[in-house]
Amino acid sequence: MRLRTVLAGLTAGLAAVTCLTAAGPAAATPPRGHATPPSGHACSPHVLVDRFSDALDKTTYDGTFIGNFSALAVDRDGSLAALEDRSALVTLDARTLRPERVVPLADEHGAPLDSEGLVVEGDGTRLITSETEPAIRRHARDGRILDRLPVPSSLLVAPAGRAASNLTFEGLTLLPGGRTLLASMEAPISGDASDIVRFQTWNRTRGGHFGLAAQYAYRADARLGVSEVQAAPDGRLLVLERGFTAGVGNTVRLYLADPRHATDTGRIENVTGRPGVRLVTKTLLADLAACPSLGATAKQPQPNPLLDNIEGMTITGRDRTGRLKVLLVSDDNQNAAQLTRFYYLRVRV
Repeated sequence: MRLRTVLAGLTAGLAAVTCLTAAGPAAATPPRGHATPPSGHACSPHVLVDRFSDALDKTTYDGTFIGNFSALAVDRDGSLAALEDRSALVTLDARTLRPERVVPLADEHGAPLDSEGLVVEGDGTRLITSETEPAIRRHARDGRILDRLPVPSSLLVAPAGRAASNLTFEGLTLLPGGRTLLASMEAPISGDASDIVRFQTWNRTRGGHFGLAAQYAYRADARLGVSEVQAAPDGRLLVLERGFTAGVGNTVRLYLADPRHATDTGRIENVTGRPGVRLVTKTLLADLAACPSLGATAKQPQPNPLLDNIEGMTITGRDRTGRLKVLLVSDDNQNAAQLTRFYYLRVRV
């Protein structure tokens, strides 16, 4: 989501930082065989931060601005797919972050997309959310639209539905087994409690299509919205919550959530947190403000100069101790006061 559109009561814009890690752009390359980061890299008992890279900040490739990243995914050839929320999908070298290809995106009428969530399937098909309708479309590798998934009427942007503009499908993930797709709303819909967001799922049907399935309710922290969700190998979810307070900076928290015993809220008009509706359970893994700053600096007030407008997340594998290797990216909104930054985490779930 672009920062000029924010959660109710919040001010648009997040802090920026300008320095690279001490190793510079080469910090994007992990040390071979490195299993335990140096002491002092712990954000919490569950999360370690290895390093960060600003190598792509305010860069261009083949005449295209590289930034505005809202989602990440690992492609089938091992490269990184980085989704720009201004209608482009960028292929990056997973080791160096060097851009290799840019594919423009558009809707059925050729209009640009506010593209926010991304899944890359095993056959190379791209599932991409658009936040303005909202919509989820299946795209070929060249950007052609193959299909469009159904969306419950309540999740459409008002007046067609009950969602607020630019606060809809921010996260997207495919659950283990590849049969169920899950999209996370960024903010509540009208009629729900002010801290409840909906998670919608679809089940795969014939021909690679998806049909509507269960819906769940997730309670976000006060004044935070859900900016990304990724399925862990055991079916639980990594959920990224994000917010901003003017003069203070941004808050970014990583949760482990479990929807497997939650109530299907698809037929519940208003979710208020009342007894009888089992919400998605969640456990805090780390408040990223508690991470070591790793030498980062910020131009604006921040609780930790390492932080920025973090929107994208993907799981890239496991280390030798079994921790998940998680890659995050911030959305710079093509703004001189913000930054495109990649964060390399290890998460024990």
